[in-house]
Amino acid sequence: MQDATRLVTGGRDHPDEPHLVNPAVCRGSTVLFPTLHDLENRQPRGQMSYGRNGTPTTFALERAFAELEGADGCAVAASGKAAVVIALTALVKAGDHILVTDNAYSPTRAYCDRVLSRFGVETTYFDPTVGGEIARSFRPNTRLVMTESPGSQTFEVQDVPAIAAAAKAAGALTLLDNTWATPLFFRPYDHGVDVTIHAATKYVVGHSDAMMGLITWKGEVGARVEAGVLDFGAPAGPDDCYLALRGLRTMSVRLRQHEAAALEIARWLEQRPEVVRVLHPALPSCPGHELFRRDFKGSSGLFSVVVQPTDKAAIAAMLDHMELFGMGFSWGGYESLMIPAQPKRTAVPWTEPGSILRLHIGLEAVDDLIRDLEAGFARFRAAA
Repeated sequence: MQDATRLVTGGRDHPDEPHLVNPAVCRGSTVLFPTLHDLENRQPRGQMSYGRNGTPTTFALERAFAELEGADGCAVAASGKAAVVIALTALVKAGDHILVTDNAYSPTRAYCDRVLSRFGVETTYFDPTVGGEIARSFRPNTRLVMTESPGSQTFEVQDVPAIAAAAKAAGALTLLDNTWATPLFFRPYDHGVDVTIHAATKYVVGHSDAMMGLITWKGEVGARVEAGVLDFGAPAGPDDCYLALRGLRTMSVRLRQHEAAALEIARWLEQRPEVVRVLHPALPSCPGHELFRRDFKGSSGLFSVVVQPTDKAAIAAMLDHMELFGMGFSWGGYESLMIPAQPKRTAVPWTEPGSILRLHIGLEAVDDLIRDLEAGFARFRAAA
């Protein structure tokens, strides 16, 4: 099957469900077992034994997404941040060392710096452009490499196959945040990755109305991830799983629209005098573009621009009065968003002059979005 077909058919094969197009929302906490044998031999996942461990709605989403990503298994978490926390904690222990890309999602950095460090796990941040040279950074106790390609805010593309090969040679696992590309545009298990996480709040849900995280895996590492999911006991509710399943059905057509609109606007922005640089991996001017062309099947709707150096008042004059671009910390929904960004780096300090604006291009008409941006730039120039 092709991906578009998998999106429509996945998770619709539960033997206990009636023949509904959409799997039903199954809510529940207590499950009654007919015999002591059934109670004592209950299956912890994939079969309902207690509401915290999932319901048929949860399992339908997990089956559908695992099939889409080419994974051996999938687990649902209550948010993208929860997926990061569960996966990292499940895969490391006190005394371990991990490598994390320097352009990672800021809550990932916060968890490494504020929580894992307290429990004896040391994090080293690496240059996202290092590729196979990351092998120089491994220590005897390095257990995990976490990548995110392209990276948050500045969108450098990483050489995931080279990083994964170096990790495997060193006996370490590779964990990838695949939220930006989704399985439709980047196939992690074709490139040596062991575990992925997704902030499914974004393109999977697609409508800005549910929080959701997903973790997938290949091979024996799945047992550790599943144990971590049970240990944290922080499931997503069945109603949110239903919304994620509903969003999944249309993700292919939505992503193609996000991609086309974002590319058109990114190219328009390249011609603006207020813009120093557009940070979009599908543009030849963006770092890592050749890797993007080699490894990715497409691009999504999220990218950044660096605008001319100015003060906060000019940024506020532009953003405060946008008609169509809202200001909000998520992305991946049908609405366009724009916020200022401030990269936090330790391995390679961000020294680009100017201010970064991160844009998510929604499903509005491109001409209307461009008019909104033109008016915003007029206010920017007047206040600068």
